[in-house]
This record gives sequence, C-alpha cells and structure tokens, in this order.
Amino acid sequence: MSGPRVNSFFLGNSSGVNFSIILSPKDAGSGKLQLANCSGSKRAGDWNLDVIPGVNTSKVTVSLSRTLELCLPNATECCPSPLCMVETLQVLACRGSVMVAQLLIQAEIFANTSFAGNVSENTTFIPNQAFKPLGSCPCNLTAGACDVRCCCDMECTPDLQQLFSGSCFTGVFGGDVNPPFDQLCSSQPMEYTPEWFPFLCVQSSLDNTPFLGYFYHGSTSTPKIPSFKIPLQTSPGKPFTGYSEGDPIITEEDEYFTVPQQSMAGQCVGNAPVAYLHNFDVKCLTSLESYKEGLPHDVRINTGTAEFIQQNVVYRAITDRGKFITESENLLGAEVLCQNITFAEHYKFICKDKNIEQVNVTVFLGSLCDGEILTQRFTVEFLSLNSTNGEELFENPGYQVGKPVRAANLNASDPLGSLNIWQPAGTGLCASAAYRPVLFGVDSYSGCILEVAINEDCSLLRGNVTEKLNALIQATHIGKRDNSSYSEINDWVEIIRLDPFSSNVSTGGLKGICPDIPANLNIRIIFAKVGAVQGIPQQQILAVQISYSTVLWQFQCGLGCKNTLSFLPITASVQFIEVPAQPPPPVTRYQKIYAEFDCNQNEVCWPQLLYPLTRFYTGEPYSQCLAKGLFLAFLVLLAAIMSNPWFSKLWNR
Repeated sequence: MSGPRVNSFFLGNSSGVNFSIILSPKDAGSGKLQLANCSGSKRAGDWNLDVIPGVNTSKVTVSLSRTLELCLPNATECCPSPLCMVETLQVLACRGSVMVAQLLIQAEIFANTSFAGNVSENTTFIPNQAFKPLGSCPCNLTAGACDVRCCCDMECTPDLQQLFSGSCFTGVFGGDVNPPFDQLCSSQPMEYTPEWFPFLCVQSSLDNTPFLGYFYHGSTSTPKIPSFKIPLQTSPGKPFTGYSEGDPIITEEDEYFTVPQQSMAGQCVGNAPVAYLHNFDVKCLTSLESYKEGLPHDVRINTGTAEFIQQNVVYRAITDRGKFITESENLLGAEVLCQNITFAEHYKFICKDKNIEQVNVTVFLGSLCDGEILTQRFTVEFLSLNSTNGEELFENPGYQVGKPVRAANLNASDPLGSLNIWQPAGTGLCASAAYRPVLFGVDSYSGCILEVAINEDCSLLRGNVTEKLNALIQATHIGKRDNSSYSEINDWVEIIRLDPFSSNVSTGGLKGICPDIPANLNIRIIFAKVGAVQGIPQQQILAVQISYSTVLWQFQCGLGCKNTLSFLPITASVQFIEVPAQPPPPVTRYQKIYAEFDCNQNEVCWPQLLYPLTRFYTGEPYSQCLAKGLFLAFLVLLAAIMSNPWFSKLWNR
C-alpha cells in the first residue's frame, strides 16, 4: 500500500472470528518475517484495524493514525524524510487459536508534500513563450521522480541514466529547446544545400530561434469529453419536445431502438438505430451458426412526449421458404439441426406531428437448418395518422433521399405504377432476377444475364430484350412530390421515352450476330430544390427521360464450339441530375470582360506571361529559373543601353 488507508474483504461467515493486526519486523539474521499468532489486537503502533461484519462478506479497513507532514524545524511527530515509513503488517482472522485467514501488507508511504506554511506574496514570473522557452526540459513530466529516456531530467541519477543513455529523447521534447536551424550560417551543410546559402544565410544567436513556442504553444482550453449517454430532450415542465426528422427513436430504458440496417460498406449492422421518418428496406444474409436475435418486441417506445407505448406484434409462419433460402448444402448421412428463427420483420410507425402514436410489427418465422443461407428482410415505414390507403402525408411534401420514387399509370383504371431496377440473386439470370424500387437521390446500376441461342432471330431478340427492360417501368407518369395525389394530374410529370435506334443493318444470313440490340436502359431524373420546410430541403422531380443504348451481340464460341447457348448482359442505370430551381442570373458585362483573363477558360493567358519565373512552374528547379530570368533581364537591359545613341558616341570615342 502507498496511502494511509487500505480496504479488503473477508469472505465467509464472520461469526466467532476475531480480527487482529500486528507489526511483522524482519529477522536480522535470516531476513524472514517473524511467525504470527492470534494474540494480537486491533491496534499496532500507528495502525488501526476496523471491521464491518456482513452476512457472507466482512469489510476490513487498515488505516494510519499519524500525520504525514514533513518535519519543520523543532517539530515532532512528523516525517523526517520524503519516504515517511516502510513497514510490514499482518492482518489475522482467527477462530479461537486457529488462524483461518491471513493478509500480508507492505506499506511504503511518502510524506505529504502539500505546503502548509505562510504563503509568500511573491508571484512566479512566467516568461512569454514566444520569446523564451517555458521549460528547458519538456520531457520532465513527473515531479520528484526520474522520467525514463529523459536525459535532461535532473532527478535522474547517473546510475539510472546509464540504463537508457542510448535511447534518450531527441529534439525539442528531449531538451534541445534551442536547436540550430537550417538557415543559420554556423549550421552544418545540409544534404541539399541551395546555391544561395553562403550569401543569404542568417547570422543570429540561438536565443532568437524559430523553434520558440514550438512545443509549448501557450494556449489552454478546457477539454470537452464526449458523453456516451444518450442526451434526452428534457426541460422543466415539458419533459420531451417530440422527434424531428433524423432523430433516433428512444426506448423506455433511454436506449436506441435498433433494427438491422446496411452500413456504408454494404454489410448489415444489427444494432443500427432507427431514425424518425426515415424508411428503409434491407436484406441481410445469415446462417444458423451466425444468427443472432434482435431487440425484443416487448420493449416499450418513447412516443415523443415522455409517454411509452407497447408494440403491436403479429407473428406469421413462412409458407414458401424458397424466397428466403438462397443457398443450401446437402448434408448426407448426418443429422441436420434446424431451428425456428425470424425470416422477416416489418415495422409500421403511425405518426402525428412529432410524436409516435402506434407501432405495428409483423414478424415472419420459419425453420432454418445447418448449411442453408438465409436472406433476412427488415422494413421500416412511417405513416401519417391522417393518411388513407397507406399514403404518406407528412409536413414536408418533397422527396427525401432514400425514399422510393412514386410512379403511376394514369391511363389505366388502377393508377398504381412502379419504377424498378433489377436485384439479381443466385445465378444472375433475368428469369430469376427480382425487382427493387428506384430510390430518390441514389444513383444505381444493375443488370442481369439473358440466355441466347446461336440461331436466335435478331428481331425476336430485340423484342425480347425490349420487353425485359420495359417490365422495369410499369408507369406513364412520375410523381413530382412524395405526396402526389392520383386525382391531380398536375402532381405528375409524364415520362419521356426515346425509342431505341435501329439501323436495319442486314447480317447477310450469318448466325450468331445481331446488331442494334437495346441492351442498356438509361433512366435520367431531373430534380431541383424548390424550398424548405422546417429547415429540411423540399426536393421536387421536374422531368424523367428514358433512353436505350444499343450494342452488337455476337455469339461467344467456347472450346470446340460445342455449346449452343451464349449470354447477353442487359443493364439498367438510374441517374439523378440536380438543376437550379430558378434560371441563373445572366452574366454581367464585367464578368464577360473578366472571363477574357481567366486562364482556365482561354488558351491565351496574359497573367501567366512570366509563368516560368513563378512558383507554379515545376519544370525545373526554381533557382535555375531565377538565374535564367535574371540573365535574360540583363541581356534586355544591355540591348536597351547599346541601342541608345549616346552609347554609340561613347563607343566611337
């Protein structure tokens, strides 16, 4: 122990047990501790023993009763040296004359170095760190002790310095607070010494060095330690002000309400917080070995007004496991372990203003066996309390990044439409590829593989590919806003379709070659920020264009050309283009004139007439450029002098 008090615990029933403390001096001959017995008391020298009994645990405290102040002149009962006492103690627990427990304590206690005398009114002068180093030994960080590898520490004895004499700290931290700088005339020549060094060096004392203030910069600031506790939006009289868009949803235990989501790296994170008004639909791969249960469904959720609601959970059984199982290994001759787990979870948050009114959860359960890969699905959807038919009617009618783009087929009796891209799985064939909706603000690129025979008719191939691509766009109009109504034609923009180009080039009866195959679908969506609601930008779609890119398909012949099928990859890309909501102001006459001198827009740039003499030119060393420039200026000056008439008269004389 190194302090005046130490605590320990006696485990077991302490009834009938006597505790005592004794000093155990070492034997002068053998150096061993003397044998202890049970005849001690609860006080030994300057040490006291206190015991607080318990049921199965007793707290044992050993404390020092003397002062630890350094001795002043003519003072007693104090510490004559900084190392105040070195003693060995034994704490014994005896039941009668039988010792049941023993604790050995080695006490090395230093004197209290706090000053207790009269305080002098002389203030300590701290020099300005910009002109004089504050400390001559920055690595001396521990008062009254030797710092390892700090060779300028005066508290290190020669014996200690020999242990690390070859590994001392260098530079400013090691005590070289005024090192000679490179520009000093008395410095040793550097490896790459510039040509002008002997003529333009600095003659100065080391007291005026550029390293002043390099280590101790002089500024102090209060450290701000981040708190890991979730900050509650509480205030007296109003315990909770409600959720804003993007705020994490809080549970009754002041923790985040989490649902598995995809990270930036594409992997699934099981403890990702759910953000208010942020919908998502993710799929995560897992196996029976790596499966982990999520947050329990009996957790109560904070509504936003310091009230808590229970989740309404409905459990259903999976009937078609083939939609979720993407890979299966045949385990023959072994007992297959199966377990009933969660296949999918669908959350619907019913909201009103900034509060959550209701949470409905649908959980799909199924059996997963060893060797099978499961594609779990998790969806979160926020709906307004005043919505009808599942439409979202939030305060911000504009699109938010990550929400599905609304599509409609206004020419049909059922106006519900879709705008999708492929989400291949397994083999990647178009026949088994699934769809996923186009998300606003997210540029996407996906595709699938179409099997084509060697004797495929080119016209039929073009029609088949076009049919596959058009199946992604089951709509005639796209909603301008996220709350576009099917009954308002002005809430929608018509999709501009550009038919694929066909050159009607004949292949001359050749098999396995088809030109102008519309294998690429390009979806361009133009949007703009037309305002803001509560500081959140309101984004609106202005136009949608669909075009096709054609390719030349040629049958790929394998080894021996025995295969009769080839593959044609077809793709779909989505690009979001932001434009200003209002036309930009016309360029002024001043801007037009200034553009003539813009070196980034014109081939002729007059400001760079002397470019080789500037620091931006890196074709050769700056010193050579400067020397050549001065020599050129000398020649120009010499030519100007020699062309003067008085020079010729002087020359003739």
